[in-house]
Amino acid sequence: MSVLVFADSSEGKFKKTAFEVVSYGKKVAEQLGSDLVVLTINGGDASELYTYGTEKVVEVKNDLSSFNAKAYASIIKQVAEAKGANTVIIDSSVDGLTVGPLVAVALEAGYASNAVALPSSTSPFVVKRKAFSNKGFNNTEISTEKKVIGVAKNSYGAHENAVSGSAESFDATLPDLGVKSENINRATGKVTIADADIVVSAGRGLKGPENWGMVEELADVLGAATACSKPVSDLGWRPHSEHVGQTGKPVASNLYIAIGISGAIQHLAGINASKVKVVVNTDPEAPFFKAADYGIVGDAFEVVPQLVEKLKAFKQA
Repeated sequence: MSVLVFADSSEGKFKKTAFEVVSYGKKVAEQLGSDLVVLTINGGDASELYTYGTEKVVEVKNDLSSFNAKAYASIIKQVAEAKGANTVIIDSSVDGLTVGPLVAVALEAGYASNAVALPSSTSPFVVKRKAFSNKGFNNTEISTEKKVIGVAKNSYGAHENAVSGSAESFDATLPDLGVKSENINRATGKVTIADADIVVSAGRGLKGPENWGMVEELADVLGAATACSKPVSDLGWRPHSEHVGQTGKPVASNLYIAIGISGAIQHLAGINASKVKVVVNTDPEAPFFKAADYGIVGDAFEVVPQLVEKLKAFKQA
């Protein structure tokens, strides 16, 4: 039996989460005494994956111009069955949370999403997961023979363990996809929220879209992604793709900076998985201060330019 890891990619390049799930899968395979097999779909250079401990890579090059959950789930199932994998590991990104349940149903497997640690036991199989909108944890036992695990971003980390490996191609049979993508418009030249280690987010405290320049400047200095609260995207100040929170995109960055965001419960639930949270707000009673690791009570129009200036000076030193 083997452990199958799906290493996700975008435009032919592996995502950061791909290296994290491969590292995680390597340790799970060692726990189970199994082989590790990594699956890529229109992925990047397989040698990048060998760096994180896999000796076997299966490359699927089917004509998929865009992500389709039904197609990805079908491919993962086919490779899992071909390689005799009883354990499948994916990430818990937005796409991963869509694909995971479909794979579990197809394989008649138990599914545990948002895993934050290696299994504490393999017999019974128990894994620690985030729960209650990232406010707590639970230990989930998977009793089925086959198992699907979704690894939470930035929970395990990418650990180099270089080996020599080999890649083989796999010709998967695609199901009737049901939908057809006519056009995809992607932002270019910017760090995406999904891949960002640092996110700079702002809310209505910025008073209007014309003031977003300082947020973007701070993000540029930090190499961060920009984001916003729901009211800001609803007002059309920023695109909906930047809306983070429980009803938008979840964020699990290493650093989350909130500027002029009061901290509604839905927003906090969506960014709670971020490791360090910093808030800048004029209202000392803003709910965000209770959730933040660091807080600045002050006017963003004074604080942010000074922060940018200090960061630039620090980088030049």
